[in-house]
Amino acid sequence: MKNCITQGLPVPEDLIGNLQESSDLKGKPGALKRRLKEDGYLFLRGVIDRDEVLAARAEIFERLANVGEIKQPSREGFFTGRSDRKETAGDLGAFWQSVCEGPALRQVTHGPQLRAVMAEVLGDPARPQDYLFLRPGPVGRATPLHYDYPFFARGSDRIHTAWLALGDVPVTDGPLLVIEGSNHFMDLIEPATSVDYDSKDSPAVSVMDSPISLAQSRGTRLLTADFEPGDLAVFGMTTLHGTLDNHSSFGRIRLSCDIRFQPMADEIDKRYFGPNPKGSTGIGYGELNGAKPLTEPWHTR
Repeated sequence: MKNCITQGLPVPEDLIGNLQESSDLKGKPGALKRRLKEDGYLFLRGVIDRDEVLAARAEIFERLANVGEIKQPSREGFFTGRSDRKETAGDLGAFWQSVCEGPALRQVTHGPQLRAVMAEVLGDPARPQDYLFLRPGPVGRATPLHYDYPFFARGSDRIHTAWLALGDVPVTDGPLLVIEGSNHFMDLIEPATSVDYDSKDSPAVSVMDSPISLAQSRGTRLLTADFEPGDLAVFGMTTLHGTLDNHSSFGRIRLSCDIRFQPMADEIDKRYFGPNPKGSTGIGYGELNGAKPLTEPWHTR
């Protein structure tokens, strides 16, 4: 696999691999559970209606076009290089919450198709958290490696992340990156599971090692794929992941969304549920990188 870049460096071909597809295991809950336990993730092609995903994409990018960040036609997702968001949107957290609660997006993230898939994966009726992690990633950006556990240390111990590409996300545009075998890296998992991240004073939880150096030192690989609308990756709280760098030659923004699911019967973490969820640190959608104008750098937790 070529054209994969992380932290500004091309990934050597012997260190990069494809996410293993598990679409053939749909309808076989036992096999899905075994694959998830063994690999730490599932990669399922085309499980969400493509047209619904593209409608969500169009809805989001039109909102960003209205604040000067996306060129027309907005559905293509090309960055203008500027932003009027602060000047025109008012409260940035409230603006981002309204984007994240758009009806077309919620049809994808909280609709029957994804609920059914996650119920099959979990083996129980599943519910999504109300709070969404929607992220538009411009060229030059990437999400650093991290485990999800510290942000979801309360409530259910069976929370899983559903990672959706909201449009085509080839490897040049910064798709999901999973560290092969990282669900067995106990020397990294144990410190991560000792943190309950709830404020800016919480310990940083991102793994700041270079993904290339990490793979070399552990004799493993970086796994990714060319994502298409409707493709889904599912992983637990102890799978190390991030994204590749977006180095689109067209200036296209990578648009993706994380939704956390848990069994319906399990205890909930109230920070992520309700009409105005507070999020990890208590300030709602304003704490997310997605709430920032696209011209501003991201923070790292």
